[in-house]
Amino acid sequence: MTEARAERRGVSVLRRAARAEWGPLLGTVWSTLAAKKLRAVPVTLTAVCLTLIFQLVQNQPWGYQPVQNIGSVQADEHIWLALLRTPLSIFVPALDLPVWGALAQILVVFGIAEICIGWRLMMLVAYAATLAGTIYARIGIWIGPESPIGLPGSDAYVIDTGPSAAVVGLAVFVCWRYRAWLTCALVVAAMVFEVVFIKNNLAGKEHVAAVLVVLVLCAAWELLRRETIGAGNGTPYEPG
Repeated sequence: MTEARAERRGVSVLRRAARAEWGPLLGTVWSTLAAKKLRAVPVTLTAVCLTLIFQLVQNQPWGYQPVQNIGSVQADEHIWLALLRTPLSIFVPALDLPVWGALAQILVVFGIAEICIGWRLMMLVAYAATLAGTIYARIGIWIGPESPIGLPGSDAYVIDTGPSAAVVGLAVFVCWRYRAWLTCALVVAAMVFEVVFIKNNLAGKEHVAAVLVVLVLCAAWELLRRETIGAGNGTPYEPG
């Protein structure tokens, strides 16, 4: 009897913890989807369709080079060309990874972000995270492989596309906005673990760069919010 009571108490504690961590976020997502259905995520659905189109086109004999010309980023290219291509590079799937992974990432993470923070802020954070990876690649190659944060010169010729940096950045930002601190910490820890133990390469280190830039954005936003509230010109923060 005592064991059963302790087990029920443990389950109750976990439920309260899960509700505190994800309750506001999931409540916003479910209520918005229930009210608007797919109309709640038009930009996300557009991004999914665009990614699928790029995938189909780049796998055609005639389509690979045109897709590379408008959405492929490499560190050996001129910085202004890379910056011009970076927005579309998010939606060009990496050739060495299954496209369903990119589509699932965009549908789930972009969809949650579009509902929770709006499509404009979603795209701003996504591009900031992706741009962080693009810039880091050049800095890392300049530093060189002798440093733990550097990269080998051969990475200058790696085609750097896909939504993963944007997805990681959006996950961190949405968790911060909704005070899901444990989930935010797990995402950050997972990216560091990836680099240290699994994928110590350009992609893995770009994910860490994306996380760091988004954390800086979150910290700056938090400081601005506190200053605004302290000056009596704002209202306390509310998620969403």
